[in-house]
Amino acid sequence: MMGDNSITSLPRQSGLLETAQIIANNIANASTPGFKAEGPIFAEYVSASANRQPSTSIGHLVGHSTDFSGGAFEKTGNTFDFGIEGDGFFKVTTPGGDRLTRAGVFQLDPNGMIADAMGNTLQDEGGSAIQIPPDAVSIAVARDGTLSVDGEIFGNVGVFEPIGEMERAGANQWVALDGDRLKGDATILQGFVEQSNVSPVLEFAKLISAQRLYEAGQTMAEQEHDRLSSLINAIRQQG
Repeated sequence: MMGDNSITSLPRQSGLLETAQIIANNIANASTPGFKAEGPIFAEYVSASANRQPSTSIGHLVGHSTDFSGGAFEKTGNTFDFGIEGDGFFKVTTPGGDRLTRAGVFQLDPNGMIADAMGNTLQDEGGSAIQIPPDAVSIAVARDGTLSVDGEIFGNVGVFEPIGEMERAGANQWVALDGDRLKGDATILQGFVEQSNVSPVLEFAKLISAQRLYEAGQTMAEQEHDRLSSLINAIRQQG
């Protein structure tokens, strides 16, 4: 018969392993523009013992949380690098559908569309791609998103917000599960890129803590295994 210690250690150890994976992914994306750190969500349920002894509370991982706090802005001076001050997301068109992102690293694709490195085109406020004329000399984006070409208003860069929940789709993109809408009070910074909001020092500290907890759990599980083995052997000898 498995003891309470063994029962409680299984979900705990599994959760600690996944926690370590989440932290490792954060560290790996510490230099990814627009990346938002993830964290584990734990819940507890109660293991009631059959002999009416005090029950045991078990923590188990039930999901991931995302820290959407802003990352630091790096000044690049590049014409098609944009940062969003405050809340909001850029929207890009991908082969899998629309995606929201804080990664404002863009360039012109061969067709003159403003796109990211993967070729996903940036959308304006109406949801259309933004195509820059081939003879354009000067491109400026105002803080309200107004895009001017050679001193004339040409269009705008859209900033959106999700209506409901979002689901991560890659390192720095999200799907708005209930759709999105324009964010009217957004501020765009041209020539800046928002960096990841991951603190490598903090994440390494979390990783060390998770590893130590996991090792302690393994030791406890081994001790419980030895205890049960001794108990079984004693019962056999009595029989």
